[in-house]
This record gives sequence, structure tokens and C-alpha cells, in this order.
Amino acid sequence: MLPWITDTSPDLLAEVRDTSLAKLVRDEVLNAILRGDLPPGQRINEPDVAARLRVSRVPVREALRELESTGLVAARKHAGVFVRVLDPKEISNLYELRSLLDGHAGRRAAALDRPRRDALVKRLVTLGREMKANARRRDVQAYYAANLAFHWAIVEATDNEPLTRTYQGIVQQLHLSRLRNLSRDVGMKVSILEHDQIVAALDDGDAALCQRLQEHHVNAAHGRLLETEGKNGGGDPGDGMS
Repeated sequence: MLPWITDTSPDLLAEVRDTSLAKLVRDEVLNAILRGDLPPGQRINEPDVAARLRVSRVPVREALRELESTGLVAARKHAGVFVRVLDPKEISNLYELRSLLDGHAGRRAAALDRPRRDALVKRLVTLGREMKANARRRDVQAYYAANLAFHWAIVEATDNEPLTRTYQGIVQQLHLSRLRNLSRDVGMKVSILEHDQIVAALDDGDAALCQRLQEHHVNAAHGRLLETEGKNGGGDPGDGMS
């Protein structure tokens, strides 16, 4: 579902020559978390992971330590390692940081030369059509996937590796909160309109406007979530469309 995640090779050992075993284990556990196979709050059993992947527990421990540094898992003394459950304050902070990164990416993308900007706009228009079709079918999961791909395309267009790496980490953490409820239609119509405005600003090469629209889009999505959560008397604060 996340646009930068691909299925792990069915034969892990075939890649060991070029990749460390711990990295392969990390990618396999990461994919399981992001697919929802290991949901937030679940304990990750080291022996089970090692047995399933037919490796020792050493690379599993190393993989989990690396995942802990990304904020996706947390180690509890005498209890083990668990998939993280983010609290509302953490989610709010992540949305704040994501709005800044999306805004910067929008400014950079709108300043691209015309051929590269045209290629990006073409890709975004295609994803916009997908989102609209999915919204008509009320297919929230498919809409969400296309929505993430839309914003990832803009971030990728910056050609800034530290930015893309940081952005991945933020979105992956927010994705944990989305996994518990991918059936709610929260603001898809408004979100689609905001996406169209972003594409128009990109097409015009208006960097300042594109930055403002991107920042507003993420902040507005978070605001819609909080409003919906308040009306429902609680719920998952990470369930918006942005």
C-alpha cells in the first residue's frame, strides 16, 4: 500500500550475497507491520520470526533494534518488542512535521524545469483520476493508496535523499494509526479538490502557492480528523485523507 514498499523476495537467501541478513529480516518485519500482519500493540516474537525466516535470532535482534530507531517498534523491559501504538500528541507532532516537508517538496517540485514538471503533472493527474474513481466506489483503501502515491511522487521529484528518507519514516509511523481503521470515509471530497489545486499550482510553476497548498492540505486533513474524532466521542486520530 505504501508506494515505496515492495513485496519481499520469496527466497531471502538468494539476496544474502548483496544484502546483510539483518537488513533482509528488517525489511520482512517492516513489510509485515505496514501490511497490518503485525498490528499496533502486538508483540513481535523473536523465536517465531527466526523460525519462519530460517535464520538465527541474532539478525532478528539487530533488525528489531533498527526498527526501534525508526519509531515503528518499542522494546519493553522484561516484556519484549511491540509494534508501537502512537498517542494523539505523537500523531499531531508527526502531522506538523509532515506539513513542513510536503510544503518544501511542493515548492521544489513547482520550480522544476518544464519537461520534468510536465512529467510530474501527468503522473499526478493520473493518480487524481484514480482517487476520484475510488471515491465514487467508496473504496477507501484504494483511495488511500493512490493518495499516498500522489504525495510520494512530489517528494520523489525533489531528488533529495535525506528528505525522502525522513518523509518515509513519518508517513510509516502515521500509517500505523491508519491500519486500525481503513474503512472510514473522512473528507475524500474535500481532499480531492485540494489535490486538484496542488496540481494546478505545479502546472503553473507557482512555487510559493504550491508550498502553501501542500502545507494547508496536510494541516486541514489533521483538522478534519480531530473534528470527526470529537463528534464521534473518540476514535483513531490518524484516520484522515492527506
